Amino acid sequence: MQIASEIVGPRGRVVGIDLDETPPFDRENVIALQGDLSQAGVETRILEALGGPADVVLSDAAPKLTGVRATDRAREEALLEALEALAPTLLRPGGTFVAKLLDAPESQAFVTRLRPRFASVKVTKSQATRKGSSEKYLIARDFRAVRDAL
Repeated sequence: MQIASEIVGPRGRVVGIDLDETPPFDRENVIALQGDLSQAGVETRILEALGGPADVVLSDAAPKLTGVRATDRAREEALLEALEALAPTLLRPGGTFVAKLLDAPESQAFVTRLRPRFASVKVTKSQATRKGSSEKYLIARDFRAVRDAL
């Protein structure tokens, strides 16, 4: 959120949400919320803090991994479903959506479902990602309203 705050500058607004309470930010354009992306009403809290739909939605969320493949995949799928449900509400038409993905079939299905909603969808691996990590990032640009995507 600190880097996003610097990028948007004093006229922009950054709203972050985390399961755990985060320490207060020393920046006027940052609002940190505590909550779960799958909770009912979380999109309302985020929209109120933003003052309306966002130009960019960034998600660095990841499920707490257990080492049990079936459990970890189910958690990843639930997180991606929550993000997919929130994106149309939180993102303005023409906006950009960036999300962390784990290399799994659930992530591939998520990307497939999002493609019709954006003009451009790309999955990439950051150079900063440690070797052996299955972490990738989805970059989806130019969000289309649902009726435009159909």
